Amino acid sequence: MTDPNTASGFDRDRDEFARGARAIVVLPDRGGASRDADARLAETAGLAGAIGVEVVDRVALRVRQPRAATLIGSGQAAALAVTVRQNEASLVVVDAALSPIQQRNLETALGSKVIDRTGLILEIFGERAATAEGRLQVELAHLDYQAGRLVRSWTHLERQRGGFGFLGGPGETQIEADRRLIRDRMAKLRRELDQVTRTRGLHRGRRQKAPWPVIALVGYTNAGKSTLFNRLTGAAVMAEDLLFATLDPTLRQTALPGLDKAIVSDTVGFVSDLPTQLVAAFKATLEEVVSADLLIHVRDIAHPDSEAQRVDVEAVLAEIGVDETTPRIEAWNKLDLLDPERHDGLLAEAARRADVTAISALTGEGVDVLLRTVAEQLTQGHRRYRIELDAADGAGAAWLHAHGEVLGQETMDDHVAYDVRLAARDHERFVTRTR
Repeated sequence: MTDPNTASGFDRDRDEFARGARAIVVLPDRGGASRDADARLAETAGLAGAIGVEVVDRVALRVRQPRAATLIGSGQAAALAVTVRQNEASLVVVDAALSPIQQRNLETALGSKVIDRTGLILEIFGERAATAEGRLQVELAHLDYQAGRLVRSWTHLERQRGGFGFLGGPGETQIEADRRLIRDRMAKLRRELDQVTRTRGLHRGRRQKAPWPVIALVGYTNAGKSTLFNRLTGAAVMAEDLLFATLDPTLRQTALPGLDKAIVSDTVGFVSDLPTQLVAAFKATLEEVVSADLLIHVRDIAHPDSEAQRVDVEAVLAEIGVDETTPRIEAWNKLDLLDPERHDGLLAEAARRADVTAISALTGEGVDVLLRTVAEQLTQGHRRYRIELDAADGAGAAWLHAHGEVLGQETMDDHVAYDVRLAARDHERFVTRTR
């Protein structure tokens, strides 16, 4: 019987993702795509490499009319089976979303295990999740994915068993019992993640009352968010040339020109065709992005599909509920990888735009300009306020000096009146603080 305390199918399948397994990456190319086929194959190979799979070949197949049974044509499947045998591959990674039937039929035709893009990304997240919260999120996403694939992946479905109390009534099929176990486990995970959401909400509420502006770094996976995060905050978050190096959000403080303190949040990277199960499961984590005062969209400007990646990130932001009015800055990262002509051209283009800064998070080039741009965005719309504080409220006076521009002060008996220039949101936070 399936263990209800594990992600069904997850642990069993993991043996088939052993490090060093030989794999072939297949891209069903339907034509008219905005992405470069070679870049897409390279990205998927990178995803596979992120879990230690050895990609021995990459194949792009033109698919004019997707087949309901196998997605690709029968002739293409036969040719691919030959490639699998010649390369002694035990795994085929299809860079597309496969139905359970397509996955099963392709495994039969190719004589190897087949996973689709969603399954691959889930596998990476399952390996990378380091915190209890991350593991809960990944398990929920994987259960949601597996629930519709029982008919493909489970070999004991023809069995039936009689009833033993909670195990099911007479004649209950194994698949029905397994699905029920999955539903029960998913319900439990959702309750636990709801508690995570409430806890995050309390922490977020305290930060807003503190109050310091929150800056969220967002972007495509491997765009350099963690490298920039480390440079801005002096932290030591894992920053490697590796897809999905960061899964769990990290928050650190930093100083900005004219602002004593700001909170910077490093978040999970997005990717094209991000599984909807993951977007739903990581809702609590992504709420840090939704509630941020400013977004820095870090882009790998040296990547051939940089513009397509930008579109993907914006789509995910809209999906998780980020308001279009939330201020955002694009950080065109990895200038150090560009040839001199393109490097200078991008610097000139960025200089003409108020919402773009060209940087190299690795070398530090342009980061000072980015900090000034962020500070200007956060201090836009400052107004003059007159605020009275108790003479003994040293913390309140320090806060005004740290977060605004104190233009003057007047002492009156046991009160001090401050003329201060503040952003409207900071004034509201200060008022909330004193309630």
